[in-house]
Amino acid sequence: MSRLSENEVQELKQTCRYVRKMIINTIADAQCGHTGGSLSEVEILVALYFHVMNIDPGNPDMPERDRFLLSKGHSSPGYYAVLANRGYFHEKELGSFDAMGSMLQGHPCMLKTPGVDMSTGSLGQGLSAGIGMALGRAKRGMDFNTYVLIGDGELQEGQNWEAAMYAGHNKTAGLVAIIDYNKVQLAATVPDTLNLEPLADKWTAFGWDVLECDGHDIAEVVETFEKAEEIAKTGPVVIIAHTIKGKGVSFMEGKFEWHGRPPNEEEREKALAEIDACGCEKGDA
Repeated sequence: MSRLSENEVQELKQTCRYVRKMIINTIADAQCGHTGGSLSEVEILVALYFHVMNIDPGNPDMPERDRFLLSKGHSSPGYYAVLANRGYFHEKELGSFDAMGSMLQGHPCMLKTPGVDMSTGSLGQGLSAGIGMALGRAKRGMDFNTYVLIGDGELQEGQNWEAAMYAGHNKTAGLVAIIDYNKVQLAATVPDTLNLEPLADKWTAFGWDVLECDGHDIAEVVETFEKAEEIAKTGPVVIIAHTIKGKGVSFMEGKFEWHGRPPNEEEREKALAEIDACGCEKGDA
């Protein structure tokens, strides 16, 4: 298992700050999009796309690539910002987010967007598709991993648990699920809506190995993914990433009101100023 150098940690943190600026500007420009969940997933996506996954933006359909599915497809602005930053397409495309005919639809579309492995957005279905990819890997004698990012509110959909039961029973290898556990959903907190606890015990009962991490500590996130890679060689593993809805913008953090509301111009400037104050120097997003 590798250990990130301090320079690598700082570079990843800088990328996270820049991605957060891209998210704010994308949603503010379009005046639509899911802000809170896009901001909470940033470190998870940056760790995957900039350190963990075997991918090639110049050859997005490379057969041996690792696969990623954003099961919580409504948080596409964060996903697109990372894909653009990684080089799958130019960041100017973010200006067309959710427009008619755009390659960047409100929910990810594998037929339109380079780097998207699965069209998602109907909540609860991503893990099932990820299992299918993992099973296909085995039948084809390949060795890639499949990563599925699931929202915590999304876990209230029963199909997730059917999929979890199947993968646990069959010891499906090459499969890593990640829970963006920000504990806030559309119109309330997750515990007040339909409590998931004891969450780790549920996954263990379904036959999965369970890891937990601070979902905003980029070094810890990377280390947890590296542990998951080893475990996934023999069966499914889930990472419960403890995150904060709206992370990085104080007036958005932990508030369900920012689940799907775009910032106005004044709020955009305040949000960008807060992110800049954390050290974003890469340029204007």
